[in-house]
Amino acid sequence: MQVFGGSKSVAAGSGPYAVGLGIFDGVHRGHRLLLAKVLELAQRDSVQPLAYTFHPHPAHLLSPKNAPQLIEPIETRVERLGGMGFGTVLVEPFTRELADMPAETFVLHVLLAKLQAKHVVVGSDFAFGKDRGGNVAFLEGMAARLGFAVRPIPLVQHAGTPVSSTRIRKLIAAGAVRGAADLLGRPFALSGVVLRGHQRATGLGFPTANLEPHNELMPLPGVYAARVHGPVANAPAVVNVGYSPTFNVGRLRVEVHLLDFPARPLYGLSLDVDFIDRLRDEQRFSGVEALVDQVKLDIAAARRVFGLTQAS
Repeated sequence: MQVFGGSKSVAAGSGPYAVGLGIFDGVHRGHRLLLAKVLELAQRDSVQPLAYTFHPHPAHLLSPKNAPQLIEPIETRVERLGGMGFGTVLVEPFTRELADMPAETFVLHVLLAKLQAKHVVVGSDFAFGKDRGGNVAFLEGMAARLGFAVRPIPLVQHAGTPVSSTRIRKLIAAGAVRGAADLLGRPFALSGVVLRGHQRATGLGFPTANLEPHNELMPLPGVYAARVHGPVANAPAVVNVGYSPTFNVGRLRVEVHLLDFPARPLYGLSLDVDFIDRLRDEQRFSGVEALVDQVKLDIAAARRVFGLTQAS
């Protein structure tokens, strides 16, 4: 897969392309419908498919106080786009120069001169250019004059609910990971590196991997049933996201206890954690014994989620 770090790095004559244009945070069900249309058009007309995304989110520059926390790191987004079949992904840095570029200039200089776009596929509510001066109607008008095609994709509904990155972020932040998975088309995942912790859980008989996540967006503190990928394959787990109030840690931690997995050091290794279901809120316990009793209940609850028999 070829990843361009901005349109300025695209070599002249590398097109023509069918272009899917959007932020694509989360690469959710709606994004996938749009991107599938790009792949279909590219194959039909024997041109290359290109996924054109922006990073950081435009709000980080234009309205920092309202900027959303991204569902996944940009590296994960690019991997997902490649996994869909895009051999070329363009990650455009969202800079002041880009924000001030008139919509017509973006079409002429980037989509046409740089990418030789034959098809441009966007969401029906997509807006771009200085002061959001470009929209679908604007693109269609330029396409009629300049000889490329525009395909707007309407907002996708799933089970009667609009699919949007904003809606998914709200669900994750509320701990509703099942609802988020419905809209994403897969579980919400955290990815990160295992760091050495204080060994408290190991001393209690429940060894955990302390994950330093790469994600901006975190689920609501609590205990979750999850599946873990990386040096372990699809391993069921109990995951605590929170501040360990019983021990007054005061810093958000992600602690992963693998079920039925031989205890061994995972320090420095990367894990991907898929959040399957929320088991309970985080809580403070009166002492270690009460905490241990609750962890045993959490493990039993997670085993029920995964349909596992109780460990002997």
